[in-house]
Amino acid sequence: MVKTSKNIQASPGQRIEIYWVKIDCSVTSRFSRNVITSRAVNRANVSKEAFFDVELPKTAFITNFTMTIDGVTYPGTIKEKEVAQKQYQKAVSSGRTAGLVKASGRKTEKFSVSVNVAAASKITFELTYEELLKRSFGKYELFIKVNPKQLVNKFEIEANIFEPQGISDLEVEGTFLNNELLPLVQKSYSGKKAHVLFSPTIDQQRTCDNCTTSLLQGDFLIKYDVNRDIPSNLQIVNGYFVHFFAPKNLAHLPKNVAFVIDVSGSMWGSKIRQAKEAMIKIVEDLKEDDHFNIILFESEVRKWKDGIIKATPENVQEANHGFSVAVTNFNGGLMAGIEMLNNAHKLKIVPERSASLTIMLSDGEANVGETDQFRIQENAKNASQGKYPLYSLGFGYNLDYGFLERLSKVNNGVARRIYDDSDAALQLQGFYDEVANPLLTDVALEYPENVISDVTENNFKHYYDGSELVVAGRITDNDLNSITAEVKAHGDLTFTEQADVEETAKAFEEQKYIFGEYIERLWAYLTIRQLLEKSSIATGYEKGNLTAKALEMSLKYKFVTPLTSMIVTKPEDDEEPEVVADKPIEVRPSNVFCLEACPPNNTRQYIDVQFCFAVDGDPHFIIAVPQKEDALCFNINEDPGAVLSLISDPVTGIVVNGQLIGEKKSNNDVREQNTYFGKLGIANIHRNIKIEITTEQIILHNGVKRTAFSWLDEVILQQPSLTLVIKRKKSMEVSMDNGAKFVVILHQVWKKHPLHRDFLGFYTLDSHRLSQQTHGLLGQFFRPIDFDILEVHPGSDPEKPDATMVVKNNWLTVTRGWQKDYTEDTRHGLNVPCWFVHNNGEGLIDGVHTDYIVPSIFG
Repeated sequence: MVKTSKNIQASPGQRIEIYWVKIDCSVTSRFSRNVITSRAVNRANVSKEAFFDVELPKTAFITNFTMTIDGVTYPGTIKEKEVAQKQYQKAVSSGRTAGLVKASGRKTEKFSVSVNVAAASKITFELTYEELLKRSFGKYELFIKVNPKQLVNKFEIEANIFEPQGISDLEVEGTFLNNELLPLVQKSYSGKKAHVLFSPTIDQQRTCDNCTTSLLQGDFLIKYDVNRDIPSNLQIVNGYFVHFFAPKNLAHLPKNVAFVIDVSGSMWGSKIRQAKEAMIKIVEDLKEDDHFNIILFESEVRKWKDGIIKATPENVQEANHGFSVAVTNFNGGLMAGIEMLNNAHKLKIVPERSASLTIMLSDGEANVGETDQFRIQENAKNASQGKYPLYSLGFGYNLDYGFLERLSKVNNGVARRIYDDSDAALQLQGFYDEVANPLLTDVALEYPENVISDVTENNFKHYYDGSELVVAGRITDNDLNSITAEVKAHGDLTFTEQADVEETAKAFEEQKYIFGEYIERLWAYLTIRQLLEKSSIATGYEKGNLTAKALEMSLKYKFVTPLTSMIVTKPEDDEEPEVVADKPIEVRPSNVFCLEACPPNNTRQYIDVQFCFAVDGDPHFIIAVPQKEDALCFNINEDPGAVLSLISDPVTGIVVNGQLIGEKKSNNDVREQNTYFGKLGIANIHRNIKIEITTEQIILHNGVKRTAFSWLDEVILQQPSLTLVIKRKKSMEVSMDNGAKFVVILHQVWKKHPLHRDFLGFYTLDSHRLSQQTHGLLGQFFRPIDFDILEVHPGSDPEKPDATMVVKNNWLTVTRGWQKDYTEDTRHGLNVPCWFVHNNGEGLIDGVHTDYIVPSIFG
């Protein structure tokens, strides 16, 4: 899948005009080379900053990037990542924008770079990336994200496709293609070639006759398939081969599925509701000759049935009725699923020719029973013996996705992130549909050993309907006339394919507009990806060898991978190269935020924290945005005594308000006074529970009963709908209804200090059970928020660059800073970064800050 978004822009009032955009896609035998070109001119009479960004698939590798300014080209070069890292850090710390690639969407990464353009000058950005298109549900997909963000005088998408097997079908769709734009799409295919062209005029791009806004915003999708008269196709060019295997007209195999589902507290609310919704549909889609069972795990492991059972209509109905019964013993749940499949095969409950697999859904990590990740991997590997692919579905953002990937890879499966969004149930079902129809098991693609070398992965546990198996390799015998490939599968099934070297080469001479070395690059692409996957689960000497080989090939074929970076000499500084492209890796997101300026770079300390929203200090509001792997922060400047609404949920009845106090102040002191939170109120209105927290005491009102605690107490109080934990002179943690968890930090200062006084900090650990109607200065951000950072440039403080942030259709000036998190160290705190929004968060928060003033801490 190819996904692209391109954009050159400047902030309002600037005259950087995009006048030409072209997305040129060339596909040969599923291997796609994509060139994104944007040309712009600065029509102002002063220099302006132009910003270029492109969304590309996470599975793609950037291969080239150039900037051409007034006829002078600044090319990019691929270097080992460590070689470029110091230059990148220097560029960022000096406040200049070094281009980079970072995660952007569910399946995309965003490449971004900015450059200063002189008055009346022109600039051209050109980015190239390559990718092997994956076949899914019987189609190859070329997916282009369109979002120029302004009208473009010349806009064009062109795709040329060459498939030696012949093209059998071609479709074009677009989320923005209305009745006026759809007829502008030109598509044609004949024999081995297909062509798509979309080039609306500037008037056709307008949202209305006199509008300056563009219709071109959304997805542009090209789908196609090839002729499948024979089950496989073997192609040979310039000493390399590629083998595509996708047989049709095979009977579906019965499948045996162990569904292993995390039902721990953090899964409750919308997550478990959507998981249940998806599971009901998935179980209903099981065929009567399939077998299944459901295992629910939290601290305990509970099996729906003792063993795997047939998917009869009666059993399916019973499963859907009983799925709502909930019982994180991660290792226990996984092992129970594998053992159940082992027993089913041992006792011959399931057919010999059937496909067994484990599908596990979790949003957390192991914290009960066996918790060591390596041991969990080894336990699963030893138990399954490679017989059952494990598909790990990670729910949400704040999870150890790297662990799930490694766990699946060592067990012949894959991991998939399920985004905690309104369509989560559809995501779950969509993944299941990909593996719902197995056709073959234990598939091996074999080639003559004496003439072939460096073959990519050629053994596959399952082959699913609508997909495709791809193997590539090098030919070592230059005098070879033909290659014979043999495909074997469980059940004594054999497929044979033979290709003549000269005939295959002649076939490719027909095509002229597609790049000719594609098979070698396809082989290199597959090899590097598989080396990186193997390296991620290897250890010691083996890991070092795999990494070294992947690095060597990345540099040779000029791919930006997790081991390499692209650097370019930007025109602002012709002597100092800066990193332009840096391939990210999937890591656990850091929900980070901070509270005051940190020391110089060499003494900074950073910490990953487990909560997303906080207010502390003067008062600093911190909003973690895990999908961006970043955080936002803002201050509220209001008079002492004011009470601010932090969280207000009319559905659950949970309310959190805070009252401000000021610094100590003499009668003659006219300076502006810093404020802090001196009193907090946390309440569950529906259950008539109120907690009043000051710097002196904590008072619990449970109905008419009143209980007072001092900060000198150590308390653990557990009630049916409330857990309260006080750590002496440090913090208080409160959990309500197993779905809302908050921490209050006590900050104590020297009692005789002329200015400072004790104050409180408030942190959200868990908000998953709060409703979509939750509001307040913190609560409004419990729903996902998106933003873009543009034009990073030096600010008034050399340590804190400024930037333009686009959020909620507002253009705001923001400053990069480092502030403090006090949850681990309540005295000194640890420094973490965020983007600071000025003017009481105006433009970021809904309305203005005075809208959040309430009468009392429970009002």
